[in-house]
Amino acid sequence: MLDLRQIRENSDQVQTALAKRGTYDLAPLLALDRQQRQIETVRSQLQARSNDIGKQVGLAIKAGAAPNGPEVAALKESGNRVKAELQTLEPQERELKAQIEAFLLTLPNVPSDTTPVGADETENVEVRRWGEDYQPQHTIQPHWEIGETLGILDFKRAAEKIAQSRFVTLIGAGAALERALISFMLDRHTQAGYQEIMPPYLVNSAALTASGQLPKFAEESFQCREDDLWLTPTAEVPLTNLHRDDILTDDQLPIHYCAYTPCFRREAGSYGKDTRGLIRLHQFNKVEMYKFVHPDTSFDELEALVADAEDILQKLKLPYRVLALCTGDLGFSSGKTYDLEVWMPSANRYREISSCSNCLDFQARRANIRFKSAGQKGTQYLHTLNGSGLAIGRTMAAILENYQEANGSVRVPEVLQPYLGREYL
Repeated sequence: MLDLRQIRENSDQVQTALAKRGTYDLAPLLALDRQQRQIETVRSQLQARSNDIGKQVGLAIKAGAAPNGPEVAALKESGNRVKAELQTLEPQERELKAQIEAFLLTLPNVPSDTTPVGADETENVEVRRWGEDYQPQHTIQPHWEIGETLGILDFKRAAEKIAQSRFVTLIGAGAALERALISFMLDRHTQAGYQEIMPPYLVNSAALTASGQLPKFAEESFQCREDDLWLTPTAEVPLTNLHRDDILTDDQLPIHYCAYTPCFRREAGSYGKDTRGLIRLHQFNKVEMYKFVHPDTSFDELEALVADAEDILQKLKLPYRVLALCTGDLGFSSGKTYDLEVWMPSANRYREISSCSNCLDFQARRANIRFKSAGQKGTQYLHTLNGSGLAIGRTMAAILENYQEANGSVRVPEVLQPYLGREYL
């Protein structure tokens, strides 16, 4: 959430920054804010008048006026009129505050100064590449075809017998490979200093709002309609809310968490895209990295976060590239984002496998997560960062293609062989 005071005092600057992301008009919000503050001023004056009348009643009685006499009655009548006005203004002010809150919840984060300006994903900036794009001499089958040939992926029965389209059943070595990837990623991240968390997979509406998922992405999430619970779209949601409404001390920062969760998304706006394979499922597994950090260090922490995601790809020896997302492709809560894209030889292109973002104080403000520095009276909002480390299904897809051999077998990456106890799938 953006700071209302910052918007009020620097509206042109905020409007210009938001214009880099799209069309956002702050004028209605500023009008609501003026109305609310005007009513607040009148209400404060009336409250002071009411308090003064109460004191006058006490002084009059103390001076000898009869409690039921005309002087006291006149003061009380005046006080009642003031209270009646207050009773009219208070609900108006509550309604205006609710409208302001609702408006603020729809505004995305302001891009950082170092985020490239651009209209859409075509203007993202490539930062670097690692590994050579795999150009095999033999024909590479798409991952879903080789997976079905090997008998480790079953999309048909998942769709027709168990759920619906965009679900998969992993079988035998496929299930073992998924489990091995989860364990390998968590092991690497905990060795790097992240504390492992296993959160609930159901989250409430307040948790989704605090992390920036609601109200904007309601149609993307699966809701348990009889309860105030939703299937988590990403471990970012429960990890954000581990410290909701907390006041930490600066010596507790930074806090680094990692978590494996299944993730559930409707993919409502992606019909016709990636309808085959593991790239865009309604249910997928992901290992998430999350950081609560001091504002002064958040951009350094972002670079370290990206390096930790890259470490997984490098250990798996999967070619990838790093992109700095432009303002038009930036996620709702992010101020700056790097995407990691892994090489998919069957398509002869890179595909997103991780997104690492610095959300600045945007989520912390929504979740009311603050910290206090020693020797200082006040508190301030910390910064939050999140990154996939990695999306498991997409990693499996990359392995099935990049490690595919001419005879149709798939070699297991060396670092995963101790987890699987085999060299080939």
